[in-house]
Amino acid sequence: MPAVRDLRVLLRLRDFRRLLAVRLLSQAADGVYQVALATYVVFSPEKQTSPGAIASAMAVLLLPYSVIGPFTGVLLDRWRRRQVFLYGNLLRAVLACGTAVLVLAEVPDWLFYVSALSVTAVNRFVLAGLSASLPRVVDAERLVMANALSPTAGTLAAVAGGGLAFAVRLLASDSNAVVVLLGAVLYLGAGLASLRLPVGLLGPDRDPDHRHPSLGEAVVLTARGMAAGLRHLAQRREAARALTAMTLMRFAYGALTVTLLMLCRYAWSDTESEGLALLGVAVGVSGGGFFAAAVVTPWAVSRLGTLGWITVLAGSAALLVPALGLPFAPGPMLVAAFLLGVVTQGAKISTDTEVQFRVDDAYRGRVFSVYDVLFNVAFVGAAAVSALMLPPDGRSVLLLLAVSAIYAGVALFLMRKSRCFT
Repeated sequence: MPAVRDLRVLLRLRDFRRLLAVRLLSQAADGVYQVALATYVVFSPEKQTSPGAIASAMAVLLLPYSVIGPFTGVLLDRWRRRQVFLYGNLLRAVLACGTAVLVLAEVPDWLFYVSALSVTAVNRFVLAGLSASLPRVVDAERLVMANALSPTAGTLAAVAGGGLAFAVRLLASDSNAVVVLLGAVLYLGAGLASLRLPVGLLGPDRDPDHRHPSLGEAVVLTARGMAAGLRHLAQRREAARALTAMTLMRFAYGALTVTLLMLCRYAWSDTESEGLALLGVAVGVSGGGFFAAAVVTPWAVSRLGTLGWITVLAGSAALLVPALGLPFAPGPMLVAAFLLGVVTQGAKISTDTEVQFRVDDAYRGRVFSVYDVLFNVAFVGAAAVSALMLPPDGRSVLLLLAVSAIYAGVALFLMRKSRCFT
């Protein structure tokens, strides 16, 4: 099979393997850390979680990325990306240790959120840098396959890290601090793994007289750089359409995530540990969908194109959400978790490829930062809408129908533009 042949070629590329190792360790740590936060906020026995509480937590942790995100692009297009991976992961390891201390000290929630935000804020630089660096270690011919393998492998690593965190949390009571420390160890490993990459390999390309901007200069450069990046993106219509579609699909996925959290917490379980176990199964099943997307997406894109494949995925999700979700039963919902994992990751792979292929390297960091901001704003916006629509047990027919309509709208929007359907 061509996909298997390309995969073998990719794994023979030394620098690709080394960049992939950084991604796997870094995102595994993210999975551990995110589960630690989720269990502390949502599944702690002393907390009576509501959709509004989940939305508030997501807003505290994600909305500031809308401020930080633009800076990542401007700085990533000036800093050595290898150094971002090294110092970013080392910094996160230290900050995660501080979060563990705060959990043990039972500090007020606001102080815990500040610490958590400090760790996840650095994540914006690392993930955007990983995406921007990928074209530097593979050729254009295999970029689709690289996007299928690398981000999906990172997502699976995050799922595996989350599964490990779930296991630790279930086996040992009051173990949130231990789980956070486990994430710190993995962050440290990711930082050390980046040392195997040459400093200048990952770019960015720059003039010989380049110098690092001061903080004041960075603020000005951010505004100018984002404007230039948006102008550049506006000239790449296909990439802009893919980003628009992915943002709407991310909103839909966020609404379903909050719904699933509430169902696991209240509708399908009598205890916090039982609900946590159900959520762990759902996360694992969804991870299987991510893996399936990595296998099928290169083949689908070769026949339908990136926008055509996103169109098919969105249209399929529009039908799947009401068919499997409206019973509000664990079995159909787990099937939906797998299939929507395929939809979400397949669209993500396609969008990454479209942006990387259409956007010039000099602008790639800024455009991926815009991408990252849209991701987080869409997810938080979905959580806020869900908080208004969801009852305490998570069962809302109206919300599921609205999500289905969003997927259908994305499919119709792209169907008019994709060459496969014209």
